[in-house]
Amino acid sequence: MDKRDIKLSKNLLHRRELLLGVAACITITPYHSNAQTPLNLGELRGIVDASKNGLSPQSGKDQSSSLQNLINKTASKQEILFIPAGNYYVSNIELPDNTRILGIANASRIIYTGRGHGMRARSAQHIELRDIVLDGASNVFSNYAKGLLHISNCPGLLLDNIVVRNSAFYGIYLESCGGSIKNCDISHVREAAIYAVQNTGLNVRNNHIHDCANGGILIHRWEVGEDNTSVSNNRIARIAAMNGGTGPWGNGINIFRAGNVSISDNHISDCAFSAIRANSASNIRISDNSCFGSGETALYVEFAFQGAVVTGNLIDGGTIGISIANFDSGGRMSVISGNLVRNIIDKGPYPQEGPGFGHGIAVEADASVTGNTIDNVAKWGMLLGWGPFLRSVNINGNVIRKAPIGIAVSVVKGAKSTSITNNIFDEISHGAIMGHEWSKPVTSDLALSTKSRFSHLRIVDNIVN
Repeated sequence: MDKRDIKLSKNLLHRRELLLGVAACITITPYHSNAQTPLNLGELRGIVDASKNGLSPQSGKDQSSSLQNLINKTASKQEILFIPAGNYYVSNIELPDNTRILGIANASRIIYTGRGHGMRARSAQHIELRDIVLDGASNVFSNYAKGLLHISNCPGLLLDNIVVRNSAFYGIYLESCGGSIKNCDISHVREAAIYAVQNTGLNVRNNHIHDCANGGILIHRWEVGEDNTSVSNNRIARIAAMNGGTGPWGNGINIFRAGNVSISDNHISDCAFSAIRANSASNIRISDNSCFGSGETALYVEFAFQGAVVTGNLIDGGTIGISIANFDSGGRMSVISGNLVRNIIDKGPYPQEGPGFGHGIAVEADASVTGNTIDNVAKWGMLLGWGPFLRSVNINGNVIRKAPIGIAVSVVKGAKSTSITNNIFDEISHGAIMGHEWSKPVTSDLALSTKSRFSHLRIVDNIVN
C-alpha cells in the first residue's frame, strides 16, 4: 500500500486507531490468482493474523480450540486478532477481557456448530468485535445461553459492523453492559435481535434489524430504574409475534422498566404489534421516528410511567397511532407534540377490549397535546380519558380530519380538568367534540356549544369545517 495514500494525522489518532484504519483498507483476496500480494498483518505491531497462526479459512472442520487459543493469547497481550475471509466452524468460544477481533466485512464468517454456546463473555471490562459474521446456523444452545452472542457485565462493549443471523434464541443478549452496538445487521432470529437488560448507558445506533420472530430491540431491567440507553437511527422491519399474546412480543423497539431512555430517528416498518412500546418506563423521549404498517398501536407508552415526551414522529398505519395510557396504574405526565398520524384502522390482531381500536391519539392524565396532525382514522381522532381516568389534559392547536368523531372526551363522574382549544376539525362525519361515557357517545357536538355543561371541560375557539 502506498504510504502517500494514507493521510492520517499522528496528532489526531492513537497508534491502535491507525492500525485499525490500515487493516480495514487491506484487500485480501486469496481466491484470485491475479490478486495483489496482501500486506502481511503480522508485520503490523498489535495485529495478529489468525491464518498465519493455526486457523484455516477453508478447513471445514471444527476449529474451536484453535480460535480460543488465539483469542486468549491476543487478549492477554491487548493485541487485535485479525480473522481473514472464510468460514470458521466453532462452538463454546469464551471472550476474555480485552478481546479485540477484526475481520473482513461480510466475509469473515464464524459459524456455530451447535455445542453449548456460540460466543460468550463474562465480567470483561472491554470487548471489541468488528467486521465479522456470526452465523448460528439455526443450531440450538444449551439452557444457560440466551443468544448467539451472550455478554454479561461488560461496561466497555463495542460491536461494530457485525452480522448476526440464524440464531435459535436471541441474536445478541446483553446483561449489565454499556458501550455501543452500531452498524450491525441482525436477522432471522427466533426471539429478538437484541435483548439488553440492566444497561449502563448503552448506545444502539445505525443498525439494520429485520425478519425476527418475536422482537427487534428490547431494552429491559429486572426492576424499575435508570437505564440511560439511547436507541437511534436504526432501520427495523418485519418483526413477527410468533409467541402470540397481546403486546409483549412483536414490537420493533420495546422498553420495559428502563428509565431515561431516548428513542430517536428510527425507521420502523411492518411490526406485528407496536413500532415502539414502552412499559413502566419513566422519562422516556420518543422523537422523530418514522413508523409504518404497525399491526396494533404504533407508539405505546403504558402502565406505571411518569414522564414521556413524544414529538415529531410520523405514523402511517396501525390500529392506534399514539397511546399514552394507564392512569389507573400511575401512568401520567406527557407531552405529545408535532406528530403526524394517518391511516388508522379499527381491525387489530386480537378481539377488541376497552376502547378498542381506530383512534389517532389517546391520553389520560397530566398531558399537553399540541400541534399534531391526524388524518383518516376509523373511529376517533383523539380519545381523552377512559371513564373517570382523565385529569389535567390540554389539547391545543391540533388538526383533525377525516374521522367519524374528532375528539371523544370522557364525561363520566370523576373525570377532571380538560381544555380543548384552537383546534381545527375537517371532514368529521358525526361530531367534532363528543362527550363519552366509556365508549358510548352521550352528548351532541360540544364544539358547537357556546358553553359547556360539564364543569371539568373548557371548549373554546375551535374551528369546525
